[in-house]
Amino acid sequence: MVILTSVLTTGALTLTACGSRDNGNKSGGSSSGTTLTIGVDAPLSGENSTTGLGIQYGVQIAVDDANKNNWVPGVKFKVKPLDDKAQPATGQSNATALVGDASVVGAVGPLNSGVAQSMQQVFNSANMVEISPSNTNPTLTQGKDWQTSKSRPYKTYFRTATTDALQGSFAADYAWNGLKKKKAFIVDDKQTYGAGLAGIFNGAFKKLGGSVAGTDHVNTGDTDFGSLVTKIKASGADMVYYGGQYDESEKITKQLKGAKVNIPLMGGDGMYATTYIQTAGKAAEGDLATSVGVPADTLPAAKSFISTYKSKGYKGDYGAYGAYSYDAATAIIKAVKAVKDANGGKLPASDDLRSKVVDAVQKSDFDGITGKVSFDQYGDTQNKQLTVYQVKGGKWVAVKTGTFNG
Repeated sequence: MVILTSVLTTGALTLTACGSRDNGNKSGGSSSGTTLTIGVDAPLSGENSTTGLGIQYGVQIAVDDANKNNWVPGVKFKVKPLDDKAQPATGQSNATALVGDASVVGAVGPLNSGVAQSMQQVFNSANMVEISPSNTNPTLTQGKDWQTSKSRPYKTYFRTATTDALQGSFAADYAWNGLKKKKAFIVDDKQTYGAGLAGIFNGAFKKLGGSVAGTDHVNTGDTDFGSLVTKIKASGADMVYYGGQYDESEKITKQLKGAKVNIPLMGGDGMYATTYIQTAGKAAEGDLATSVGVPADTLPAAKSFISTYKSKGYKGDYGAYGAYSYDAATAIIKAVKAVKDANGGKLPASDDLRSKVVDAVQKSDFDGITGKVSFDQYGDTQNKQLTVYQVKGGKWVAVKTGTFNG
């Protein structure tokens, strides 16, 4: 997760609540102070809200640290959280609202890759940086033909999470070599993230020598998986791989074990949440999930972050993406400092500031609480660490961690 190795310094301007400077000078200049906003888009209610709230409060802690420690003297930061309810159309509306607020210098989010697809063009048109702590679908940074010809669609989009191209293969490798599983039944929720991840696992598992006992699809919001359980039971599979979020997988595994089909269910980072275990109960025991990075509680640099999160009593789960959100917000804050330093200690006008922050984020190179924060030519993180977690004794326990290159 992330370590801060340097303190930011600078001076700045003042923005009113509507985003205009108190001196009325849109060309920039030094004055008593500036308030800049970092937007957050995530599901803050309903489905996926456990992890969405972890994103919101990860950003909040970074902003509080920046203000408390005066990382950018003369500049104060605030957070503007918007709830996308895991819906692409809502995410697009939120993106429009954020770019329409002149005080917003960048955004962290969203959680879901499908939501990201609806937001990228909006941020790109406004030359505003967007950094997701959790999107893993490869097409977002490398284009729809990423498997044969990579091409970056939007220069304003970055992520601190590694991609499903690595995560799906990492999961398949552990299923085959670690669990010694030979026959997988593969299910997905038909969403951008879930279907993409399941497809990558499918190909990688078969390449290793495994067989696919069957495939099926579910809808987000489904609660009755009786027919799916019947298919899995009849297939003779020795494991289930699920591409999607915890909201459905926690019910699938409970119904699967309830039908005496005692095989593990494995999924991606969308399943790695405390809510999964709380809802599935004993049925979750032995199930597995991969997630980006390494456990936050094993990183010395993340101790203060975790302590603060707990002491504040913040809702949600910091474990999946909280620290990656902290690093994403820190990258934006450091970029503001870099732009100001390069402009003689003054912030440029808001539109120019946004575009320059994009360029500065591209050059990010610092130790965050999740590890080194830097981006390649596609906007992807260069931190390729991944972890396999398994439910043991009612808790997610890391069983394999490492850097995976496919």
